[in-house]
Amino acid sequence: MPFGDGYEALIDGLYEAAVIPERWQGWLEGLARDCDATAALFSRIGEARLSVVSTSDTFKEMWDEIWLAQGGAQNERTKRAIAFQHAGFITDGDVFAPGEAEQLPLYSDFLIPRGYGSGVATAISIPSGDFAMVNLEKPFADGPFPRTVVAALDRVRPHLARAALIANHLEVERARSAAAALELMRLAAAVLGKGGRILAANSLLTRLMPSAIEDLPSRLKLTDAGADALFATALEALSRGGQMAAVRSIPMRARNDLPPIIFHLVPIKGAAHDLFSQATAILVATPLVQAKAPSADLVAGLFDLSPSEARLAALIAGGHAPREAAAALGWTEGTARTTLRQVFAKTGVTRQAELEGLLRGAVPS
Repeated sequence: MPFGDGYEALIDGLYEAAVIPERWQGWLEGLARDCDATAALFSRIGEARLSVVSTSDTFKEMWDEIWLAQGGAQNERTKRAIAFQHAGFITDGDVFAPGEAEQLPLYSDFLIPRGYGSGVATAISIPSGDFAMVNLEKPFADGPFPRTVVAALDRVRPHLARAALIANHLEVERARSAAAALELMRLAAAVLGKGGRILAANSLLTRLMPSAIEDLPSRLKLTDAGADALFATALEALSRGGQMAAVRSIPMRARNDLPPIIFHLVPIKGAAHDLFSQATAILVATPLVQAKAPSADLVAGLFDLSPSEARLAALIAGGHAPREAAAALGWTEGTARTTLRQVFAKTGVTRQAELEGLLRGAVPS
């Protein structure tokens, strides 16, 4: 029987990992060793994303590949494990008929050739709507995990469920603390979850509701249609990740009693985004005050413009027509107008007068 006298230490380590995410990998290594598994992982599975902690980089990278190539959470093994709705650990034999699994591309193209293919796993529902899954793996040729191992893992599962709930709750508290810390820096900010839903917002940001921001059940919405379209595009890029998930700046024009506002969407990724993190981005709102024409460096920083776009935009903000700006920059008028259209697209305006008004407000209040 796995664990033996080490059972209590295993459970203690589990709860420590729930509080200190850096300890998940070491805990999984011990679990795999006790169960004679080649590898193990703890994953958080959402509608459009997978967060994984694994005993090895190669095992994690394989599951990242599977996620992309096999339909995400709709890959046959994950889909069947979740649908099985068993409050315990299950093996491949519980959800596949004899001889069925090895015929599937998931097994024949990924798991078996890489020395895996015999798994034991459990799926745990957490309040955010995601699932936490623990999966142990060994070579397909070794056959299924013994029932003694499954029974031993079933003793651990209630603690896994509680640890997942603790980690989930702590992440909510971290989101609130992050928003509060940004308020101390006099920054209006919200921590956003998947899809752009607000997890936590400080009072400086809530003051912009509902005039500039609406907190909808589906996601945070900007009340200016043009700005919200840019925001929706930024959220979509964020969900795809990779190089698209860069910091994005979304301008909102002055309306009624509101000054112009720049919204900066900052992705949470890398070390800041652990297994149980619900947060995907921080949104910071910077109201602007009317001032003299801004410098090209300031314009570039606020609006994500290239150096050439920023130089042209700064001249436009100073009241220069495109022809005059082109002459000052040593460009043709056609180049200036093409660059101006690119500036329009990034700043969400459609006319030169709107751009000038927006940029002349581009000094943070």
